[in-house]
Amino acid sequence: MARVRTDEEIHQDVLDELDWDPEVDAKDVGVTVHDGVVTLTGTVDSFLKKWAAERAALRVEGVRAVVNHIEVVPRGLGVRTDEDIARAVATALEENPAIPHERIKIRVEEGRVTLEGEVDWHYQRREAEETARRITGVKSVINLITVRQPTVAPEDIKRQIEQAFVRHAEIDAENIQVRVEEGGHVILSGTVRSWAERKEAEEAAWRAPGVTKVTNLIRVQVP
Repeated sequence: MARVRTDEEIHQDVLDELDWDPEVDAKDVGVTVHDGVVTLTGTVDSFLKKWAAERAALRVEGVRAVVNHIEVVPRGLGVRTDEDIARAVATALEENPAIPHERIKIRVEEGRVTLEGEVDWHYQRREAEETARRITGVKSVINLITVRQPTVAPEDIKRQIEQAFVRHAEIDAENIQVRVEEGGHVILSGTVRSWAERKEAEEAAWRAPGVTKVTNLIRVQVP
């Protein structure tokens, strides 16, 4: 049986991971750990850096969850207005061939971007959010984009997802339960060994035809 990692070990590894990641300025980020839950604090000048810090912490073995309290405060003379940000987000979406930009509406309030609309696949929804996150001046992104899919029988969706889990080397299929409700709503539960595995299970579920929503209730159970 693997040894349970202490909060002190996790804390040091998170600090090292932040320092190693070129997208993060580690000196701007504070880290505390309690029972495997990492809390990030501090101030950065872009939402991309806040997002990168969160992803770095989630990569560390033993981390059960991350609470991201990092604040985004754009620095320098080039602070953008909401109108500037809205135009920049719209242009970035238009230039990304993976995104049906004409079906997405953008709202910006005090640097906080809200995306609304309807797309065919989850990867398009995710790509729109990630594109908006990279725009200078953005403080946060609220993704209200919905996924439209043809109707598929719940039992067929369930079977396809379970088969995908079995094929995937990084997913322990035996410990994940799949439930599918009418309308393509998938509910995942069970336990996995890491946050990365939890995220990969969610992404795999989204790839099944007919899926319009995924609720991820999988718990990270550290050995």
